[in-house]
Order: sequence, then structure tokens, then C-alpha cells
Amino acid sequence: MRETEQIAAAVTRYAAAWEANDLQTMVDSYHDEVIFHYFGRNPLAGTHRGKAACLAVLRQVRDKTSRKLLAIRDVLVGEHFGAIIAVEQFKHQGKTVVVERLLRYRVQDGNLRECWVCDEDQRLVDDILSGPAPSCAP
Repeated sequence: MRETEQIAAAVTRYAAAWEANDLQTMVDSYHDEVIFHYFGRNPLAGTHRGKAACLAVLRQVRDKTSRKLLAIRDVLVGEHFGAIIAVEQFKHQGKTVVVERLLRYRVQDGNLRECWVCDEDQRLVDDILSGPAPSCAP
């Protein structure tokens, strides 16, 4: 399989699983040595290495934002990287906000090996990820 085809298959599989909320396929899409790069100035910013560390940071993001995927806008494939443009809903201080995110992926062995998370409004995401987890109270 050509590199571009391998990238397309991995990123498309992940995007479809994300849309279907198929958590097992999402987890299986990550390479065992996956690396996540979160930008910004928040406690989760930085580089996270290995599947366990990356899954832990995803749980922390979920806990702090009550994140919900609203749409996959695009799946992009190039010679070296694939990307997903996603729209997510976060909850913050009793308000619901919508955040557009670009996730750039490097693929290795048919799995997502490295991910760079780029948020449209980094300052807003930093504020949300720096604050306490949302309340479950009505």
C-alpha cells in the first residue's frame, strides 16, 4: 500500500469511528508508541508519549470539557500527513462553547503514530483546560 493510501485509510477509519462514538476502534487506531502534542498554556499542554499517557490526557480533556463531537468538517490526506478538521462542543462555567480543531496525524504501520492538536481559539481552550471540571449539577 502506498504511503498516501495508508494515511487515508488510517485517518478515515479514525474519523468514522469518532463520528460513530466507537471508542474501541478509536483506541485501536492509535499506534502503541503514539505521541500527542497539545499546544497552549494550560496544564495539559505539552507532549504526551505512549498509548497509556495519550489515553490519560484524552480522559482529562473529556473530564474538564464534557466534550462532544458535533461534526467532522473534513478529512485531509497528503503525502506525509493526514488531518481531521472537527467541531466539538465544550462546557465551561455553565456555558456551552463550540470549538473548531485541526488534528494533524503522522501514520506508521497503519495506525496514528503522532498527533498535533491545533485549536481555532487557543486562549478559550487554555481557559477551559486550566479551570475546574464542569459541574454535573443541573
